[in-house]
Amino acid sequence: MRIDVLTLFPGIFAGPLDESILRRALEAGLIDIALHDLRDWATDKHRTVDDYTFGGGPGMLMKPEPLFAAVEAVRALHEAPAVTVLLTPQGQPLTRDVAAELAGAPRLLLICGRYEGVDERVREHLVDREVSAGDIVLSGGELPALMLIDAVTRLVPGALGGRGSLDEESFEHGLLEYPQYTRPAEFRGWAVPDVLLSGNHAEIERWRRRQRLLRTRARRPDLLANAHLTSEERAWLETQLETQPDTLDATEERPLD
Repeated sequence: MRIDVLTLFPGIFAGPLDESILRRALEAGLIDIALHDLRDWATDKHRTVDDYTFGGGPGMLMKPEPLFAAVEAVRALHEAPAVTVLLTPQGQPLTRDVAAELAGAPRLLLICGRYEGVDERVREHLVDREVSAGDIVLSGGELPALMLIDAVTRLVPGALGGRGSLDEESFEHGLLEYPQYTRPAEFRGWAVPDVLLSGNHAEIERWRRRQRLLRTRARRPDLLANAHLTSEERAWLETQLETQPDTLDATEERPLD
C-alpha cells in the first residue's frame, strides 16, 4: 500500500514512522509512505497557503489553489488510484471499520488540515472521504493522519506477523478486549483469576468472551447495540446488569441459571 501525505509540517511524522510496527512495515515494503510539503505548491515568494475568510470571522483558512495543485500533482506520481482523505473534525470518526475500508485501497492520499480548516470547494470537489480522530480539537490533521496510518498498517497482511494478533483486539466484533495478565501469578496480593491458570482452554475462552461482554457493557455500552452477540449472551448480560449494575469491571460473574 502507498500512502501520500500532504502537510505543512512534514517533520511531525519523523519520529512515529521511525519506530515499532510502522518502521518494520516500511522496511519490509508492506507500505510506502511519501510526505509532501504543501508549501511547495504555493505560487508567491512567501509560500502562502492560507487567507482570510469571506464574510469575516476568526482565524485563517487553507486556500484552494495550493491544495488542488498539490493533490493533482501527487495523484500523478503513481499509477494506482488514490482515495483522497481529508483529516478534519467534521469527518467520519476513525473506527476499526473505517480503517478496514481504507486498508482495502491500493493507495491513500491524506490531507492534513490546519488553521480554521479548508476552503469548502476542497471538500466538495477534491476529497473522497473526511475522517476525524474524535470529538476533540487539535492543532492540525497531522496527529489524526498518524493515527489513521497506524490503524491501517496494522491491517495490512504481514504487518503484525500473523492474523492471530488481530483476532481479539478491542472493537473486534464490536466488543472491547478482555482483561489480560502476565507473570507473576500474584503481585502485591493481587492474584490472576484461577481460570487463566487452569489449562482448560475451553473455560478460558468462555471466561474471556464473558469478560469482553462485561467490560463493554461497563465502559462502552453504546457498542452493544451493534455487537455480534447470540441471544443467549444478551440474556446472560441482562442477568449481570441486574446483579452488578454499578461495577466498572468484574472478573467474577453470576452463572446463568
